[in-house]
Amino acid sequence: MAKGPSKYLVEMKGITKSFKGNLALKSVDFRIGHKEVVALVGDNGAGKSTLIKILTGLYQPDEGEIYFDGKKVKFSSPADSRKLGFEVVSQTGALIDEMDVTENFFLGNPITKNFGFIKVLDTKKMKEVAKQYLEDIGIHVKSMDQKVGTMSGGEKQAVSIGRCMNFGSKLLLLDEPTSALSIGETEKVLNYIKGAKKKGFSVVVVSHIIRHIYPVADRFVILDKGKKSGDFEKSKISRKQVEEMIVRGRLG
Repeated sequence: MAKGPSKYLVEMKGITKSFKGNLALKSVDFRIGHKEVVALVGDNGAGKSTLIKILTGLYQPDEGEIYFDGKKVKFSSPADSRKLGFEVVSQTGALIDEMDVTENFFLGNPITKNFGFIKVLDTKKMKEVAKQYLEDIGIHVKSMDQKVGTMSGGEKQAVSIGRCMNFGSKLLLLDEPTSALSIGETEKVLNYIKGAKKKGFSVVVVSHIIRHIYPVADRFVILDKGKKSGDFEKSKISRKQVEEMIVRGRLG
């Protein structure tokens, strides 16, 4: 009998990591379900960034294993995780300010057409595809010719999220996506996260602003000084309790 799909898209088991004798993570288990939004939270120094850097191949764990859809994997570099569809959207979005929206959207994946015996960029097609895709997920930009450097933080996040979704990503990792945004832009980015889930993506949101991410998260994984102190479905924990766990390391 053929084995069915794994219950989880990603499982990290017993992840331990030290830097020059300083323990950053100790035996951390972290799982991400299919079409699930997981909030990875904790105070500064809790180990959130280290865990994500291990998941994306930037660091290798000292101990522990990573499974993708039930199969054990090993990432020697970020390129390995990207091959499986893991994409990180940082606060700046990793965009090039001097390029316009369309150029950034298709960065590294251009659409070309034949012009005699050579291939040239099909800029008209790229503009049409990018504009349609962004609009389909609720992202509206003033002009596809607008230089990214003139855009707001929320608009940059939108282009980054849309680009990752369009190019076959399966897991979006958002690092503090709302920390530098206005209230209005924060609401838009949260809607993009909801839209990503509806389209079948799994999302990990790394954040310390619980009031922002509580409405969109399905589950909260809480780290404290390199250890996992909690793993709760949203229905089992209130926003106030999540904040209490971060401050005190426990409930009650």
